[in-house]
Amino acid sequence: MKKFTFIFTVLITTAIMSNAQWQQNNGLIGATVQSLATSGTNVFAGTRGAGVFLSTNNGSSWTGASSGFSNSDIRSLAISGTNIFAGTHGDGVFLSTDNGSSWNAVNEGLSDTYIYALAISGTNIFAGTEQGGVFLSTNNGVSWTPVNNGLTDKFVHSLATSGTNVFAGTWFGVFLSTNNGSSWTEVSAGLTSTYVQSIAISGTNIFVGTRYGGVFLSTNNGSSWTKVNNGLTKSNVKSIVISGSNIFAGTSGGGVFLSTNNGNSWTSNGLPYIEVLSLAISETNIFAGTYDGGVWKRPLSGLVGIDEISKKNSIAVYQNPASDFFTVNISSNTDKILNIFNVKGSLVKTETLKQNQQEINISNLSNGIYIVEIKSENYTKNQKLIIRR
Repeated sequence: MKKFTFIFTVLITTAIMSNAQWQQNNGLIGATVQSLATSGTNVFAGTRGAGVFLSTNNGSSWTGASSGFSNSDIRSLAISGTNIFAGTHGDGVFLSTDNGSSWNAVNEGLSDTYIYALAISGTNIFAGTEQGGVFLSTNNGVSWTPVNNGLTDKFVHSLATSGTNVFAGTWFGVFLSTNNGSSWTEVSAGLTSTYVQSIAISGTNIFVGTRYGGVFLSTNNGSSWTKVNNGLTKSNVKSIVISGSNIFAGTSGGGVFLSTNNGNSWTSNGLPYIEVLSLAISETNIFAGTYDGGVWKRPLSGLVGIDEISKKNSIAVYQNPASDFFTVNISSNTDKILNIFNVKGSLVKTETLKQNQQEINISNLSNGIYIVEIKSENYTKNQKLIIRR
């Protein structure tokens, strides 16, 4: 891990003083953090050369979580229930089922082990690679199959899913699959910069961050794209993340920018001089993984629209431990997806929640510990459920 030079320390100190809302997290100072993923108060950071780190207290402190890795260059992370997937630069995909305490390689069928992107849709796991295109696993990474029909550019730098739609960002544009990767169609009309480094989806809005072209928006499933860069003074956009109506863009040399109006305008959200490689949002914070600067954190409270979103989307799961039923209480009228995973990370039940309060039948599930995942367009919340009869 590199040491800071005096000049860089001065820049970081200046950033802290002028942007008091952002805090540099202890334990990873000096690290290059290429990927981030959150699950409740747990935050996982994938670094270049130092493996995976875990924070169990929303980024206040970090510990190494790389036992079993043969490669310490972590390019991508994705979480599904109790399963955590890590994509490495040269050694494929690793899986942890115990919160990062140990990892095992899950690479059968992967002909390209340089994993730049990971995305999950239900029980489908997609891996984007350097030269081999996209691979799909339907069994928690036990085996992989290439799914590249129509994918003419197989350098896949970013992936995002929305239902059965999968978007792949490549060196030469965006490709869309509407059938879980069985076939792909290029959807790059309007992209004046085709090197797509990041993708984020909110409802019918699809945002892509490009290399030196800024941010583009599609509202028609990628059929056409419009540049949305007003106020975005740095055009090399490495990462994008969405929370409600707030879109955050991590840039090279310009820190984080925020748009509250679908990208029509952007304002600097702090962290000047810093290259932001990855972004992630938990229930209460936004995290930024940086080049040689570790992880920075800023509370979402106080940002435009965030407080309202948090209040409107509170969730309660009760009768826990439960027997044959439990109740979900959601202070929102928008539809949610409820998934239940067992301790092995397998999806054992899924339902669409259409009411503020809904009773869930679990009489067909065995006694034990489960993870209840509730997803909407704006956030994901996980909660432990115990079934005991």
